[in-house]
Amino acid sequence: MYKKISIIIPVYNEGKYVNLVLNKVLKSNAFGLKKEIITIDDGSTDNTQNVIKKFIARNKNKKINIVNIKLKKNFGKCIALKAGFLKSTGDIVIVQDADLEYNPNDYKNLLEPFLNNDADVVYGSRFISSQPHRVLYFWHYVINVFLTLLSNMLTNINFTDIETGYKVFNGDLIRSLAKKLKSRRFGFEPEITAKISKISNLKIYEVGISYSGRTYAEGKKIGWKDGLLAIFEIIKYNLFDK
Repeated sequence: MYKKISIIIPVYNEGKYVNLVLNKVLKSNAFGLKKEIITIDDGSTDNTQNVIKKFIARNKNKKINIVNIKLKKNFGKCIALKAGFLKSTGDIVIVQDADLEYNPNDYKNLLEPFLNNDADVVYGSRFISSQPHRVLYFWHYVINVFLTLLSNMLTNINFTDIETGYKVFNGDLIRSLAKKLKSRRFGFEPEITAKISKISNLKIYEVGISYSGRTYAEGKKIGWKDGLLAIFEIIKYNLFDK
């Protein structure tokens, strides 16, 4: 049934990490499915684009489709993801951050509900996992729990981690939803959660994943302002977005 997966990798100033992530994606266990890797450079000002081009050149003879999209300026994660989703051709589409917080070794767990349970959507949860989980900021955890609770109250879906970076979709589903995305930065998380909650009879799953969070000194980009904005976006996309 499933023949190809598309791995969508939004990138902004990740020249230090993106080559490591791309190599991990290339080697990841995808149950033998053909891989399509799509990088979206969201207006990076460091050497990210050169690193991506060198990776593509090194792997041009391998039987894998690698697409490199370069945006003219930094539009935000959701805009980058939308560009990647609309370019994808996979039966299954995986969101992969470029910062090594999320490990492509978890693809096996993320794909199993599609292969065994005919899933439409799978979220990788950092909070129901027995896998290694780097211990960092307490208030980030509290905010994540609060945002998930608020979202669940409005969607009536019992997620444990809506802010997770690992989200996996049926390809046709996410391509149809991508055309309707309106947010820019990290609003993708509450917006896509609200949109899937409004579709009847979707098979939605969560699986545990590992997590190696970064400190701000190591390049973490999301901040407290994004947390406040997420509250507004959860309310907006659940109650006022048609």
